[in-house]
Amino acid sequence: MSATADHAETNLAVRLGFQPDMVVQEIGYDEDAEEELREVIEATTGQELVDEDYDDVADAVLLWFREDDGDLTDALVDALSLLDEGGQIVLLTPKPGRDGYVEPSEIGEAAKTAGLSQTKNVNAGKDWTGSRLVSPKAAGRK
Repeated sequence: MSATADHAETNLAVRLGFQPDMVVQEIGYDEDAEEELREVIEATTGQELVDEDYDDVADAVLLWFREDDGDLTDALVDALSLLDEGGQIVLLTPKPGRDGYVEPSEIGEAAKTAGLSQTKNVNAGKDWTGSRLVSPKAAGRK
């Protein structure tokens, strides 16, 4: 990877709200996950991603979610229970036309029902879109 591409990838992790020393719990990982994004998040935070069995609170949850993964609202509520106060959820869903695509209206409705605010959407790789979700009280803090 070139230095320019490396810098662009690091900026993606920062745009998604990841910062040094954050503990990031990953949920829903599968073979279709975007490996480059995972690597750049680890490089940005300076820590390996922790898996679904992590038994402490995290600063952020990286949630890979596909249409057939169940109920998105339930997944978001479950992810919230894993977060430290002021933490964020980065919801990754397949892009339009990809298997498992989730309609933006479904994401918005599920986030609202779970008590979350959507602060930004970003292109998170070849096949994935990222949505940064925070509790309303955390949204003002950035």
